[in-house]
Amino acid sequence: MVSKTRITIINVTIIVTLFTANVVLSDDTIPADRAQLETWFSTTIGPLEQRKATLDPALVTAEATPKIIKVNQDGSGEFKTITDALNSVPASNTQRVILNIGPGNYNEKIKVERTKPFVTFYGSPDNMPNITYGGTAAQYGTVDSATVIVEGDYFVAANVIISNSAPLPDGKRPGAQAVALRASGDKSTFYNCQFIGFQDTICDDRHNHFFKDCLIQGTVDYIFGSGRSLYLKNELRTLGDTGPTVIVAQARKSPDEDTLYSFVHCDVTGTGHDTFLARAWMSSPEVVFAFTNINDVINPLAWNNNLHPEYDKTIHFGEYQNTGPGADTKGRAPMMKQLTAEEVKPYITLEAIQASKWLLPPPKI
Repeated sequence: MVSKTRITIINVTIIVTLFTANVVLSDDTIPADRAQLETWFSTTIGPLEQRKATLDPALVTAEATPKIIKVNQDGSGEFKTITDALNSVPASNTQRVILNIGPGNYNEKIKVERTKPFVTFYGSPDNMPNITYGGTAAQYGTVDSATVIVEGDYFVAANVIISNSAPLPDGKRPGAQAVALRASGDKSTFYNCQFIGFQDTICDDRHNHFFKDCLIQGTVDYIFGSGRSLYLKNELRTLGDTGPTVIVAQARKSPDEDTLYSFVHCDVTGTGHDTFLARAWMSSPEVVFAFTNINDVINPLAWNNNLHPEYDKTIHFGEYQNTGPGADTKGRAPMMKQLTAEEVKPYITLEAIQASKWLLPPPKI
């Protein structure tokens, strides 16, 4: 993990980079028609019983006998806090443990240790619990300021709000960045969650992750890191009335790094009119937006080389069949690549994150 620098928005110069396409399985390819998305997803990501032969053996074993722990602030569960419930999970855990979290605001700073894989945070979709804390970079360092830090593999969150309650950075207070989620474990899944913050809301730190039907809200670099992640049908809501804002800061340093962010069938919303889809935090970022509805919050340039014109030769910023008033590519920064149907294939498939080995349908209790 590397430290982040403050963003400066500039006009960018000239070079377009080429994307290379890999062969992908057609069944895993995300349909272009959003109306087909849910049927396709439920068919492709079938239940455990149908997919045991292709899933990671450790995951199959863990899911065989799931354990449910009830967390309720009113004392009606086994624990009143998420922290206490998580402490009850043994180190070197090999069993799916579902923390069924009741409604309310849980003012806790939580870390799912690397030694505790197969943990699920589950809330009611009708009354989602809010896990919140006010940690900042000045107190903890940026990546450790997160309200929820996930280092364990095979983590799942469904129907929960994860927020950082620290105030909006004003450009004067040092270390005002405040992370809501840091996802550092491999093969993590987030269904119907809300991630609320300002600068640096999600540290999509490393490894494979999947986000679906989530709301992600922030101001600057509110999705950042070195993960290899697929964002499917999420709302990216930018709060941007006070100056330039950026959705993504991707930290890929070289083409040899196995990291990318792909946003498919998302909705880019918010306030203001000076938002950039992404900036080049490091020299070789790989970020694609496909089939996404982009409203007029976007600056026409949309992409930024972060004051490093030499990065233009190694940047991989791509768009494919986006819609909405902010999707017109005529005024785009020249390093952006308008992808062809063949070039976009590696980014609109579940196999971008090797999902056939570990991705399961949303949990139900």
